[in-house]
Amino acid sequence: MTQPTPIAIIGAGKIGETIVDLLLETGDYSITLIDASAETLHQFKDHPLLKIVQQDVKDVAMLEKCMAGHFAVLSSTPFFLTKVIAQAALTVGCHYLDLTEDVDSTDFVREIAKTAKSAFIPQCGLAPGFISIVTQHIANGFDELDSIRMCVGALPLYPSNSLNYNLTWSTDGVINEYCEPCICIEDGKAIHAAALENLQHFSMDGINYETFNTSGGIGSLAESMAGKVKSLSYQTIRYPGHRDIMKTLLHDLRLKERRDLLKEVLENAVPATLQDVVLIFVTVSGKKNHHLIQETYANKIYSQQIKGVQRSAIQVTTASSLCAVLDLLHNGQIPTQGFVIQEEIDLDLFLGNRFGRVYAIQTPAKGCSH
Repeated sequence: MTQPTPIAIIGAGKIGETIVDLLLETGDYSITLIDASAETLHQFKDHPLLKIVQQDVKDVAMLEKCMAGHFAVLSSTPFFLTKVIAQAALTVGCHYLDLTEDVDSTDFVREIAKTAKSAFIPQCGLAPGFISIVTQHIANGFDELDSIRMCVGALPLYPSNSLNYNLTWSTDGVINEYCEPCICIEDGKAIHAAALENLQHFSMDGINYETFNTSGGIGSLAESMAGKVKSLSYQTIRYPGHRDIMKTLLHDLRLKERRDLLKEVLENAVPATLQDVVLIFVTVSGKKNHHLIQETYANKIYSQQIKGVQRSAIQVTTASSLCAVLDLLHNGQIPTQGFVIQEEIDLDLFLGNRFGRVYAIQTPAKGCSH
C-alpha cells in the first residue's frame, strides 16, 4: 500500500480548513496543519492523517523545523506572510504553493525560485489562478490577439445592504486588491492603472453586474502576453453601486491610509455568508482565419457541501484550484523545479483532475436562483 504523501498547510482559516477536508478525503496525503491560533486549531477533529501544530509563522526557525521533510507546503495565510513562508520552503527544500494576489509577494517568490531545486507555484487559487489557465486556453485558439478582459467575482446570492456585498473571503485580501496598483496592457504596453477605475457593465442570465480594476488577479499573464495583445485587463465583478461606495470610503474618507480601521469597520458591519456564487467571465477578441472573432467563457459556481459541511463558493473554488495544482505537481504533470506560472497549466488537464472538476460548467441548484 502506498504511503500518503506528507503535506504542510499553513493557515487554518476558512480556505485552509476546506483544503484540509478535500485532501483528507482522498487518503493520498498526510497533513501537518500549522496555525498560530489555538482556538482555530481546536475546531479540527482528530484524524489519523492530520497533525495539528500551533506555531507562530514569524518564528522562522520553528517554522522551518515544522516544514522539513514534507513534499510541499501550501500557504493559505494572508498575503503579508507570503515572503516568510516562501523563504522557509526554499531553505528546507520542499515545493511551495500559495494563494496570494499580492504583486510584491509574487515578485519575491519569483526571485527566490531562481535558485530553487523544488517548484515554486504562487497564485494557485481562483484569481489569480484558474482565471489565467482558462484565459490562456482561449487565447491559444487565435491567430492574432486584439483584446482580453478577465472578470471574476464572489458575490452573495441575496444582497441586502447598500454595498450589495457580503464578506466571502479574506478582508485583508479584498482591501489590498481595492488599493494597490493594477497591472494591465494598453496599446500593447504593460502599464500600472489605479484600482477601482475603468468601470464597465455586463449582464449574465438576466442579472446586471459592474466590473472595475482591482490588483493582483491578472497574475503573471500581463508579462506572458506582452507584445501579443493590444489590451488586457483584470476586473472584479460586483453588483451595481458597490464601486462608488468603496471609492468614497477609500479615497474621500481616506481609509486607504487606515486599512486596519477599514477592516474593523467591514468585519463589524458586513456579515459573511455561505450563500454565494462565483462568477467567471472572460472575453477574448482577435483574428481567426483573417476574421475578427470574439469568444467568451462564462461560468457560475455555487456553494456546496464537502464532507457534510456547507462551504461557500469562494472557499470551494479557491481550495479546489490549489488542490488540483498540488495533484498535478505530485503526478509530475507540471514542472517540478523553479518558478511555475498558472498559464503554463493545460486547461483540459486541470479540468480532468479530481479537484479541478469543480469548475465544470454547471446549472444552478434548486433554491440557488437569484
